Amino acid sequence: MELGQVQEDYLEAIYILREKNGRVKCVHIAEYMERSKPTILTAMKVLEEKGYIINDRHSLLLTEKGEKLAKRVHERHQYFKKLLMLAGVEEETADKEACVMEHVLSEDSYEKLKNYLA
Repeated sequence: MELGQVQEDYLEAIYILREKNGRVKCVHIAEYMERSKPTILTAMKVLEEKGYIINDRHSLLLTEKGEKLAKRVHERHQYFKKLLMLAGVEEETADKEACVMEHVLSEDSYEKLKNYLA
């Protein structure tokens, strides 16, 4: 795995915020994820160095590679959140636990689970 869970969560945050607001800045991610702006700036530098984002100083943009991973992480998160809520888990708990599940299950297990439950 090239990126860790936290870095994948940052990409997902960019993806979500972009869908909501169109433009994403570090301050938006800091507010959304309840982290300090210096922490976000450091993380964005790493993501940029690894080719997942472009920081054009006006906004953060996902590269093709970043878009693909962010979308995958977000789709998995939404799937597990919905599954947990259908099982009776409260939304806030489902959201937190889906965030863990999206990173832990392999792509193969995720696809097999989706197919089994479809």
